[in-house]
Amino acid sequence: MVPLREELEFTPPVRRSVVEFLIQSADNLEFRPIIKYSALSLFADRFYPSLSNSTRIHHWLLKPIRESNLQLFAIISLWISSKFHDSHPLSVEYLKAYADNRIKDQHFTKRDFLDAEVLFMQVLNFEIGTSTTAFAFLEDLLTEFKKTARVGELVSFDAAMDILDLLYETDEVLDRSVGCSVALAAAIMVASYVITAPKQRPEFPALPWLKFVTSCREEEIAPIVREILQHVIAPSGRKSFSWARI
Repeated sequence: MVPLREELEFTPPVRRSVVEFLIQSADNLEFRPIIKYSALSLFADRFYPSLSNSTRIHHWLLKPIRESNLQLFAIISLWISSKFHDSHPLSVEYLKAYADNRIKDQHFTKRDFLDAEVLFMQVLNFEIGTSTTAFAFLEDLLTEFKKTARVGELVSFDAAMDILDLLYETDEVLDRSVGCSVALAAAIMVASYVITAPKQRPEFPALPWLKFVTSCREEEIAPIVREILQHVIAPSGRKSFSWARI
């Protein structure tokens, strides 16, 4: 937990801590993946980067920013996402009870939750659509892959989500893939294929197939795949991979 201070510095460790809190909260609250990744898109891709420029909004939840406030907004992003993707979103009372147990530095009132929801949307200029997230494209690509190739049945959907979680936590690859949700989704699908599918002969030409179904050039996808594989596999030394497989 980052200590309380007059104004929180927006450093990579702070971002990682709050994103991990959001991911853990999504799992604890048993939200479906579409809700979790829509919330991550809203919070990590858009809300958090916009905070340093939100000088037009004056409210104690934003001025000064503390980690407890960011954790509240992480829960708010899940709440907003659930309203889009769940016919019975969780009540503010339920989320407040969860926050009371999980946010250690301070307890927020129901009024704070309602204010935070409005502030969250104001920071995003009320543009809260989530139909173009990397996860939405990834889910579609994995479904099409299973229909197209027998090896697609062997690609782990859980592994793909684990990769996306890791990328959000570290932000190292995501930061260089801004505005390229389709290419990022394609790269995650290829990385999941390389990591989880047993070696097959003949190998499935994943990159040419993705070029056909997404209109993304191989030169767009391949560098992101390489970064993901190096980031996920190389540090652990658990498994080597063959670039020729794809």
